[in-house]
Amino acid sequence: METQRKKWSLKRKILTWFISIIGVILVVFIAAGFYFFRIAEIRADKDFINDTPMTAKSPVYPEQQFFLKAKKQSWSQTTKDGLKLDAWYLPNEKKSNKTAVIAHGFAGSKEKMAEYGTLFYNLGYNVLIPDDRAHGESEGKFIGYGWLDRKDYIGWIQQVIDKNGKDEKIVMFGLSMGAATTMMTSGEKLPENVKAFVEDCGYDSVWNEIKYQAKALYNLPAFPLIYEVSAISKLRAGYDYKEASSVAQLKKNKRPMLFIHGGDDDFVPTEMVYKNWEATQGQKELLIVPKAKHAESYATDKALYTKTVGDFVNKWIN
Repeated sequence: METQRKKWSLKRKILTWFISIIGVILVVFIAAGFYFFRIAEIRADKDFINDTPMTAKSPVYPEQQFFLKAKKQSWSQTTKDGLKLDAWYLPNEKKSNKTAVIAHGFAGSKEKMAEYGTLFYNLGYNVLIPDDRAHGESEGKFIGYGWLDRKDYIGWIQQVIDKNGKDEKIVMFGLSMGAATTMMTSGEKLPENVKAFVEDCGYDSVWNEIKYQAKALYNLPAFPLIYEVSAISKLRAGYDYKEASSVAQLKKNKRPMLFIHGGDDDFVPTEMVYKNWEATQGQKELLIVPKAKHAESYATDKALYTKTVGDFVNKWIN
């Protein structure tokens, strides 16, 4: 009888130990999920983002300075979920019925898109550059990765039409996360005023980009962590990483789009542009800039970039 009691006591100890280990693993797993969700999606400074200010040595420094010093208007909108968003608007000195709506990248702001504002300004466009939700001067806690932002940009597009008139012709341009925003917006029902899109180094889906970064930055596999972080995002921010897909949205797009990507992009891998290119249903062009790193195609070959963008928009917007 004593022997039997000892056996049951040992089994209970083993079971208790096993349950404790599983509990610790679950706690660590859950804590890791919320930690990486914060890194990926909560508004905060991001250590892994290069935030080095542009210097006068950059080929696009004059373009940046022109736009930053220009006298701009302040625009705003309140989203359906109650966030106040901020934007800069620069009307062209030569009266124009063409406007470029420009979307910035992850952890970016309207200030960081100044040189692209000048690019379109010099092409004869009025320029609107918003701060995305959870960025810059705009309100918000959760970064939208383009998926939440696509609806905000529909609001900006409508505001351009409301203020500038029903004959306004609009091109949307985006860089990195802003490029994904552009592609995701292209799959929505949009006013006929939107004539074309230009995307520079956008990812094919949030899932694939987060998966890539988890491996590149932390040497972590997708399972189980990315599944958990995506589920947390669905619960807290309202979207999961697989539904936030540029490819899926491009399959609904019938408007012209110019795809640009750096040939040496190792942040949003160059291979992603080909998936996006294949998905779109509209007229399309592709520019791969040799030796350009992520979001550096314009600075790497300013002349080629300017000519390609100019030729493309002039073809579809006149």
